[in-house]
Amino acid sequence: MARFHNKKKAFVKPVVKKQSVDHVTGDKIPKSFVFSRGKLPSSLRHLEMDLRKLMLPYTALKLKEKKRNNLKDFLNVAGPMGVTHFLILSKTETAPYLRVARTPQGPTLTFKIHEYSLAVDVAQSQLRPRCPPELFKSSPLIVLSGFGTGDQHLKLTTIMFQNIFPSIDINTVKLSSCQRIVLLNYNKETKLIDFRHYSIRLQPVGVSRRIRKFVQNHQTPDLRNLQDVSDFITKAGYGSESEADDEAATVNLSSDIGRVNKASTKSAVKLQEIGPRMTLQLIKVEEGLCTGGVIFNEYGKFIFHLGCSLMSYYKPHGLFNGALFLFCFFRKSHLDRLMALSL
Repeated sequence: MARFHNKKKAFVKPVVKKQSVDHVTGDKIPKSFVFSRGKLPSSLRHLEMDLRKLMLPYTALKLKEKKRNNLKDFLNVAGPMGVTHFLILSKTETAPYLRVARTPQGPTLTFKIHEYSLAVDVAQSQLRPRCPPELFKSSPLIVLSGFGTGDQHLKLTTIMFQNIFPSIDINTVKLSSCQRIVLLNYNKETKLIDFRHYSIRLQPVGVSRRIRKFVQNHQTPDLRNLQDVSDFITKAGYGSESEADDEAATVNLSSDIGRVNKASTKSAVKLQEIGPRMTLQLIKVEEGLCTGGVIFNEYGKFIFHLGCSLMSYYKPHGLFNGALFLFCFFRKSHLDRLMALSL
């Protein structure tokens, strides 16, 4: 006779739905996937993890990738999870590349990585590296420099990077949440983009380093070799910072930040690079998600062939000026539409 076993019900952990809309601005919070296509060397694998850490907290830090996964697999998962952008690393025989795409319809910006340094390399080059885990609890601020040249592809690049990170309201933002900053500087002569990642640190102006460390660390100082408490404050070499406070880099705080920086007092703003560091070059803009028509090509092959085909078709019919007009209109209208899709 068969025996009936009591089957235990499996415990299902309740799914906590993460916030998808900013309660202050009312805008949708952008989220991202950082993954790779093809085989990457170990250094680029570390760069991939550094980029995931940079995009925190609205990214999948432990995203699992398999060789059989294709772009459609990531796209199918991105929709239910509210993912708005893809950052895709790849490697060819000549150079590594970074593609930044807006889901699900594009556009896609392809950057050639000329140089890069990992976060661990940046930390090893510093005397006192600083990268506490609390820095990554909030999104970084984005600063774009040198992109106002009027070129349409640079405007599209500006809009794309501005919408990768959540927008802020300067009237309601908490200063304690502004812990990091991402800087992109475009060089018009070399056409290269310097990509930097910094941590923001505030230091009170006019306070000695010993006093500041004493307040921050909650540790009793060693006074055994001192005659008086005043010796601890006025001891030679410790009375002031080794680097002078620049007046242009000081701000008046509107609220308390930590135990040292108090409201209505002057604090010096210090930036310390935490990596990764990259030198990028925009080489291609595609209409769709890693596919579609090539709207911009740094090497000009697509634009040149498109213009030649239009000219060869219309010139025998006496419509050379019309072909030139259609060619220019085609390029401008597509870029305008892509900038609207990037918002």
